[in-house]
Amino acid sequence: MTKQLSIIIPVYNEGEIVNQVIEDLKKELIKIPDLEYEIIAINDASTDKTGDVLKEISGIQVINHPHNRGYGASLKTGFRKSKNDLILIIDADDTYPSESISDLLKNIDDYDMVVGARVGKNAKIPIIRKPAKWILNKLANYLTGTKIPDLNSGLRIMKKSLIEKFILFLPDGFSFTTTITLAALTNNYQIKYVPINYSKRIGRSKFRPIRDTLNFLQLIIRTILYFNPLKVFMPFSIILFLLAVIIFLWSYFFGPKVLDITIAMFILSSIQMLSIGMLADLLIKSHKQSCN
Repeated sequence: MTKQLSIIIPVYNEGEIVNQVIEDLKKELIKIPDLEYEIIAINDASTDKTGDVLKEISGIQVINHPHNRGYGASLKTGFRKSKNDLILIIDADDTYPSESISDLLKNIDDYDMVVGARVGKNAKIPIIRKPAKWILNKLANYLTGTKIPDLNSGLRIMKKSLIEKFILFLPDGFSFTTTITLAALTNNYQIKYVPINYSKRIGRSKFRPIRDTLNFLQLIIRTILYFNPLKVFMPFSIILFLLAVIIFLWSYFFGPKVLDITIAMFILSSIQMLSIGMLADLLIKSHKQSCN
């Protein structure tokens, strides 16, 4: 059965390498049997020669943003212009192996999203990113209740229906891939992870370690609060209750008197935290039912 695929490539100041990336991509796509595809490159107001280079590449559709809008905004622009039900995204910096696309395509029939997970033996993830990546993945694993091999891989195939479901919720920045992963997992969509290698990028990285890590952390918590608030409120409720118990035991056995007011404040705070979480969870479930 013929597969119809739209490839979306967000491009910002990749004039040195984007031509090679797209030509290598086309060579790999030709090898895949029964595949019809379109390539959409979104030039996100690049300030180098990217625009001129893209004009010279045949067989692709180029969309130019009048001003820089961000990685996620570029993907959404490409998505709105796409004509096929399968969407593949890949970066323009030559870090993702286009030869892995065939492996992703083999699995998409049974899943809503297939992600190229950067866990291959030759994956070259910059050392500066690894500690933050580990922390964010552990937090996301806990909050979603699922082991996520790669939270924000930029090589993945998605069904259009999945993107349409959450497009108004997806951000315009780098956190697009993280958000759609969390949204899919917390709404019981099926995701398959396929191990891939990851190469050192050509040119200067646009990743800002401290700022972007804090943004990702905020995003993970906000997304889970939106889809599964009890995962956030319940632990805080339990911690506050345990603190009340500890204070009671310490003041009863070692203090001059029982700190009853302090204990009551912690217990009331625990109850309030749990109540807010349950109310938020109820509202979200009601909203889902009304949308179905």
